[in-house]
Amino acid sequence: MKREKSWSASLTVLIAFAANVLVAAAKTVAALISGSASMTAEAAHSWADTGNQVFLLIAERKAARKRDKAHPMGYGREAYVWSMIAAFGLFTAGAVVSVMHGIQQLITPEPPGDYAIAYVVLTVAFVLEGVSFIQAFRQNRKAARELDRNTLEQVLKGSDPTLRAVFAEDGAALIGLLIAFAGIFLHQVTGSSVPDAVGSILVGILLAAVAVVLIERNRRFLVGQAVTGDIEATMARRLLEHREIERITYLHLEYVGPRKLYVVAAVDIQGDLREHDVAVALRRVERELEDHETVEEAVLTLATADEPSLDFPAV
Repeated sequence: MKREKSWSASLTVLIAFAANVLVAAAKTVAALISGSASMTAEAAHSWADTGNQVFLLIAERKAARKRDKAHPMGYGREAYVWSMIAAFGLFTAGAVVSVMHGIQQLITPEPPGDYAIAYVVLTVAFVLEGVSFIQAFRQNRKAARELDRNTLEQVLKGSDPTLRAVFAEDGAALIGLLIAFAGIFLHQVTGSSVPDAVGSILVGILLAAVAVVLIERNRRFLVGQAVTGDIEATMARRLLEHREIERITYLHLEYVGPRKLYVVAAVDIQGDLREHDVAVALRRVERELEDHETVEEAVLTLATADEPSLDFPAV
């Protein structure tokens, strides 16, 4: 199951990478032929996305490494580091270039070129970006169902930065294509390059907004994003399913990577067992928890009689 989920995430990134390479090359040619500012912004957008997919693939590979003495909690947080680098790349190589080119087009308009090639490329790009977006949507929807969330909530709150990045970038790409189409069409109809230039600026602003959201989400997970109540309740349920555990008085969950948690809990053991039997029972529960793909390490300790039990919804 672990390999299957890791491969699915990598497949999503690979599909996005292949689509962006083809789209970026086509947009670049179309931008040179048509002279469209919006198309140039879209080309910069796609090349930025292409570079980002490389960073996301690196994130997947590095985060998947086994924990060792140097990194007792594993390498999962590498995913957030490389995903943040990708988000900065989207901001600088995509947003800044698009806005600057739009402003330049307002100041020094370029003569109109071949509109037909621009429309063809935009249509092909929309199809390819749509295929990539559908793959990212399916992956996020699957993860959302496992946690009983809606898909958008999973994109924003989920711990997998690569799936979030591909979903956000492909969604922004589809919106950007519509903006570029509108800018080029209005340029053709009115004869004014202003709508085209404004389209380039709007694409840049869109990319900047997406980049800021991605940077902020990665920052939160790097500095210690708290788990949501549904995940906490799910973990409590899994603990209480063990016949040895009567109640929970303390539960700490910490993300150490995409879909990876460090679990610390204080529990009350059923009955009045000997010290050796209690230790054996705790270790057995820890190992069973760690057998689950979402738990990197579990540490259980005994609760005292005077400590109040924790209450969890639907547990």
